[in-house]
Formats: sequence, structure tokens, C-alpha cells
Amino acid sequence: MSRNTDLAGQFNRAADLMALLDENQFRVLATRKVARALEDLAEPIETLADERRLDAIPGIGKSSAEKIAEYLRTGHISEFESLAAQVPPGVLEMLNISTVGVKTAYLLWKEVGITDIPSLRKALDAGTITGIKGFGEKKQANIKQNLAFMETANARIGLGYAYPLACEFVNLLRPIQGIAKVAHCGSLRRGKETVGDLDILLAAQPNSAPATISPTIAATVNTHPETAEVLAAGETKITLRTRLGLQVDFRIVPLESWGAALQYFTGSKEHNVRVRQRAVERGMKLNEWGLFREEQHIAGADESDIYHRLELSYICPEMREDRGEIELADAMFRATAGGRPELDDPRLAFIGHPIPHHWTAVEVSDIRGDMHMHTTASDGHESIAAMIAAARHRGYQYIAITDHSKSQVQANGLSVDRLMAHAKAIRAAARSFSDIVVLAGSEVDILADGSLDYPDEVLRELDWVVASPHSALTQDVDAASARLVRAVSNPLVDVIGHPTGRLIAGRRGLEPDMQRVVMAAVRSGCALEINSHDMRLDLRDIHARLAVEAGVPICIDTDAHQITDFDKLQFGVMTARRAWARPENVLNSWPLDKIWAWQKKRRSGDADWQ
Repeated sequence: MSRNTDLAGQFNRAADLMALLDENQFRVLATRKVARALEDLAEPIETLADERRLDAIPGIGKSSAEKIAEYLRTGHISEFESLAAQVPPGVLEMLNISTVGVKTAYLLWKEVGITDIPSLRKALDAGTITGIKGFGEKKQANIKQNLAFMETANARIGLGYAYPLACEFVNLLRPIQGIAKVAHCGSLRRGKETVGDLDILLAAQPNSAPATISPTIAATVNTHPETAEVLAAGETKITLRTRLGLQVDFRIVPLESWGAALQYFTGSKEHNVRVRQRAVERGMKLNEWGLFREEQHIAGADESDIYHRLELSYICPEMREDRGEIELADAMFRATAGGRPELDDPRLAFIGHPIPHHWTAVEVSDIRGDMHMHTTASDGHESIAAMIAAARHRGYQYIAITDHSKSQVQANGLSVDRLMAHAKAIRAAARSFSDIVVLAGSEVDILADGSLDYPDEVLRELDWVVASPHSALTQDVDAASARLVRAVSNPLVDVIGHPTGRLIAGRRGLEPDMQRVVMAAVRSGCALEINSHDMRLDLRDIHARLAVEAGVPICIDTDAHQITDFDKLQFGVMTARRAWARPENVLNSWPLDKIWAWQKKRRSGDADWQ
């Protein structure tokens, strides 16, 4: 676990302890804000501490900085240990049970004397939890159900399962009579790499009162092959659990509340707090039913209208994390109203350069080609011809075929002789098509010391070079950083593929100082990849944001090993949107002649590549 993640856990745990001890709510919120700031850091916290820059982190004040420094120095935070001494350890563990929040755990502890999960389970089985307001049979049954589930399931589910399932539910529900609109929302709509649950929102047709879950809707979701259990069913909401343990909530609202509900249930919580505060400052009130002024419903049917009424440009869902998007949308709204050609707002200094007021996030339709894929020459499942045909079917203008290099023995990596023969075969196949350019490349291993798996004279024979780490993925920060910086600095490397080598929920991967890596990419002009595979999403969003703000090109690739992998592009685009990437930030949204010009400057050693 990285120090950033470990420290974020320390502050989140402390916030839970404070809440359980009924401390001041503002102190609890401030502590959670520090935890979130640590989670969002792209640099190692040790680097910031060594350079005395802890107080430059938004949300971290003098007191929090002292606690961080104490932890880095001693491995513990004495104040947090004092808090922990006042709460039985098992009470904190109960917070891991879905539907057991801080308030519930506090009541179980203080009112009933339940201080751990075993005693909670015993009390539930015996039916002895009585006399506490809100702890009826239904509440207890839900806790018991979620307790059993917690013991057998992972907390979060990846996009590869959640996204197709959400789309399937949406497509099944959309044609049902009485439904005007349906969409997924929540963290999935924001493009987070894993989700804790799914939220599916429905809007009733106008004049069909009231907005309720019809028998047809209920039957459609309750009998779906992925539905393992229906947890709750009411007039306006159904909650079920899928066979992989993902909770799915279906809600229906009147059509006039559609936009407000979509905005509310998309989140994030932190973003919504800021938006609601803005409404209050303008004499309005915003909730899931609409935007109101003196009880008059003035907006709600359209999500973008709500932002406009609050004097904000529309904010795409992936950006709604309270990471500066409110300030950006405010400045864009004012710039558009004033006719200014670009934004140069001092509040947006973290962006590093002015942003045109017509700023728009990158979309799947902007991507012109895929620059990282494999064939049967290494560990892919399709031929050269099949991958080209699939790319043409998607309307791509160009692709790069990049099979593994020789060190990847387990992936049938190519020796130099096999690589040269493979490149010849790619170019021969490419000559058959006039509507797509096919580049002969390689995914070359970045070895532990940062050198590459092929010598430079071999790399010069290729049209495209992706350099990726696949081994020695437990190196310390300094070694990992130096390794990637060396690879980034090679002018024959076009893009660094999945720079950390992580696998979500499977392998931590490298934890380099990404600020150093990005700055090396600024100097050399090398691109950094967002690998779109749902198990990678590497660069992760906060690292990609560093690259975008520094002006380093991002390449959104699928690393396709079979034709269906091309469909994973959407996950990489979601990550890029979370990083505030626009089409001009994404290398494979450029026309090919711009890519050639960019590559020529880099390979000629021209440092002024931009």
C-alpha cells in the first residue's frame, strides 16, 4: 500500500472515530476532506513532505500537515491513536456492513452495548435488539442480510461487469409503456474505475400519474438472469442484488424532475454540496425534485438547464468530483456571456494555461485510431487481417499493431527476426486497403533499469513503439520513477503503455512519482497511455490529469487481444474525461499528418516539439 493510500485510510478512520464519539460535525467533515485530498494526490506524499509542500495541498492545513509529518516520521499519529482508544475496535468494523452507518453503529454501541460483529450477529439471530427507534423488523432483516453478504463478497465491482449490465437494464426498460426516459447514474455515470452499486433512474411519461413502478417494470428487473435477490420493492423504488453481489437501485420520478434527479443521483456527494450551496447563495433551493425559488419550481426537467440557472456551464458527469470543475464552469459561463475568446481566471491557476471558452471533453467519437493491439503473432487471438477488418468496421483512420517483445516469453514475445518478419507481414496486409493506415509496431518491455527490450537500431525500423513495464513491478518509488523517466526520454519511444502496470483489485503495480514522469514527458514530448482495459485503466484519472495540465499528449488505447476488446475504448475515454482531457489533448484524436509531424520532431531530437 502506498503512503498516500495508507494516510488517506488513517484520516478516514479518524473521521469515523470522531463521528462515533459524537464530535463536532465540521471537524469530521474537515478530516474526511484531508483523506480525499490524499487519495487524489498524484505525487508521493513523502516527496511533498521532503520539499516542505504539504501546506500547498488544497484542504490540508497546518494541523493536518503536522499529523502527516508525524506519520511519515514515526508510522503512527498519536491523536488518532487516542481516538481509537475510546472506541471498541469491533464498532468500527461494523461500519463495513452495508446499511450500518455511523449513526446506526453508535446506537448499537451506546444503546444496546453491541461492540463487535459477532455480538451483532448473535443479537440479530436472537431478536433481542429492541427499544431503539428505527430498529424495526425490516431494518434488522436488512442488516442481517447485508452482514451475510459482506462475508462472501468484494466491496466494489469493476466497469467490465457493471457498465454492460447497466446498459442492458436501460435498453430493456426504455421501450416499456409509461416510461419517458431511463439512464444509469451514480459513480458509473461518473466513470469511476469501480462501483459500489448501480443506480438506474426512470422518468414517467407526462400526464401518467403518479410516477410509480409498474408491474411490467418490476417483472423486467426481478426476473433478469443477473438478479439473485430482490431486497426491497416499493411504489417508486426497487432494490435488488445481482449474482456477483452488486446492489442495483431502480427509481422512478416525474418527468418534470428528471434533470434534477439525474444530477442528484449522479453525484458526487462533494460536487452536489457545492452546487446546492451555489443555489442557496442565489436565493434558490436544489434537491432531487427540482430547482426552486420561494417554493416555485423553476427548473428540473433538464439537467443542463439547472447548471445554466445557477450561472454555470454544463459540467460533464465524469468531472463532478469537486476538483475545480465548479470554478471552471463558473469562469466558462462568464467568459461565454462576455464573449471572451479564452479563460484566464486566477482561480484556475492549477490548470496551468488558458482554456478556450468552447471547452468540451473528449468523446468516443473523437478517437480516430487505436495505437496498441496484439495478434496471434504474440498472445492475441486474431490475425492481422481480422484486426484490420475490425478497425475498419469501427471507422478508424489508422491503427498500430504492437505485439510483445522478446522478454515476454509467456506472451510468445517476438525475437528480432520474428519481429522483422511480422512487420513485413503487417505492411503487406496494409497495402490492400486505401481507407486505413496500418502501422507496424511493437509493445516493447521497459526493463527494470529503464532500458528497452530491443536496441535502438531495431526500434528505428518500426513505425510505432509502445514501451511498457511488465515485470519488476514492486520497485520502490525512486527506482520506478527513474525507470519510467529513462524510457520516456528515449526519442524512439512514442508512448508509454500502462505506465504503472497495475491490475485493478489484483495487482498494485509500480508507484512512481508521476510528477517526475510527466515532467520528463514534457521535456521529451513522449505520449502517455490510458489503457482502456477495465482491469487496467492505467494511467489512472489523477495521473492523466497531471499529464493533461502539463500539455503531455494522452493516447487512449484498448490493448486489444481480440476483436471484442475494441469495445473497451469507452472506459479509457471515461478516464480521460475524469482527467479533463479535450480532443486536442488526445494523440489518437489527431489527424495522421499531425501525428507524423509530432513523431518526426521527437525522433529528430527537437526539444521544442509543441
